[in-house]
Amino acid sequence: MVTTGSTRVGGGHAGAASGSVPSGIPGLDVDPFAIEFFENPFPTQEALREAGPLVHLDKWNVYAVARYAEVHFVLNDPLTFCSSRGVGLSDFAKEKPWRPPSLILEADPPAHTRTRAVLSRVLSPAVMKQIRDGFAAAAEAKVDELLAKGSFDAVTDLAEAYPLSVFPDAVGLKQEGREHLLPYAGVVFNAFGPPNQLRQIAIERSQPHQAYVQEQCQRDNLAPGGFGACIHARVDAGDITAAEAPMLVRSLLSAGIDTTVNGIGAAIYCLARFPEEFSRLRSDPSLARNAFEEAIRFESPVQTFFRTTTKDVEISGCKVGAGEKILMFLGAANRDPRRWADPDRYDITRKTSGHVGFGSGIHMCVGQLVARLEGEVMLAALARKVAAIEMSGPVKRRYNNTLRGLESLPITLRPV
Repeated sequence: MVTTGSTRVGGGHAGAASGSVPSGIPGLDVDPFAIEFFENPFPTQEALREAGPLVHLDKWNVYAVARYAEVHFVLNDPLTFCSSRGVGLSDFAKEKPWRPPSLILEADPPAHTRTRAVLSRVLSPAVMKQIRDGFAAAAEAKVDELLAKGSFDAVTDLAEAYPLSVFPDAVGLKQEGREHLLPYAGVVFNAFGPPNQLRQIAIERSQPHQAYVQEQCQRDNLAPGGFGACIHARVDAGDITAAEAPMLVRSLLSAGIDTTVNGIGAAIYCLARFPEEFSRLRSDPSLARNAFEEAIRFESPVQTFFRTTTKDVEISGCKVGAGEKILMFLGAANRDPRRWADPDRYDITRKTSGHVGFGSGIHMCVGQLVARLEGEVMLAALARKVAAIEMSGPVKRRYNNTLRGLESLPITLRPV
């Protein structure tokens, strides 16, 4: 249900610091963390965009932006809209974080600048060139294997299996225990949401996954030459401390898997639903990178993130006080007709530059280059080897407070 009005719900979870909302800012009775929203967010996203440049979500007593211009504005002013008080609903100034805060995601400059530089060096374009051939060969082999099967689940057998076959090796993880990686990332993204059942259950069950990740991030457990070892090497160079290095490896494991899994799953889902676009890709496999980018815009695997105001600020003429949580609807911004022509159409030739599927500004997804590499080489392999992608059973969605993705996507591949 979406209703607007002046009636306010007081005493919300992370509510307005002043206890009241300025007049002129529409209040919406919307829960973007409800199962109904996860199933079909688009009508509500449209309502959020059309209600105004800034709205108030009465259910959780927070402000929200859903239009592209305002989302981009908030993302690109990290001093006014900080991340160090948490990028979820929880305000770290008022509540204890469920885990030690991320040195990347939940940090502000100048601390963020220093640690981000380390990860940017470890995951640089030059490094992507070095690993590209290996990742591409693995994608080709995976497509050959799936063509031999014919019918399979594109989530477990492709979108999850492929990243898990290349990324943990690139990081330098041991073989045993990798089954903890996906559940761990799922917990991290669920924890950004409100204290609903999804968040509570995820955190309650998180201990084995947290323990595995903490252990694997230690220097002695990482293979030489991998991303993890490269991060620890920056300790020797004096760029980071010995205590910070495992935390940065942890950020890699949070950022490098689930976004990629959901991005590849989204791309396969799009190409199966829009066969004419897959035909265009087959006729020009060089469109693979853009087909992946358009899937990220169209489905937006990362749907939402929060920021907290550090001072009084105006957002498109609407005044917001200091200490307020602002919820950014990345998925809604990526389908804003004010920014995109025909935004609800999947078009692999669209100029996707500027989409906020990986965020924007200094906190842009640190694993984006790896995700883009994996998405591109997988779609290119499909374009060269597959004549048709057909859905062969009911699609099931996976529910997460932050991520949009699928639990099951039965498909059949037809060989060329």
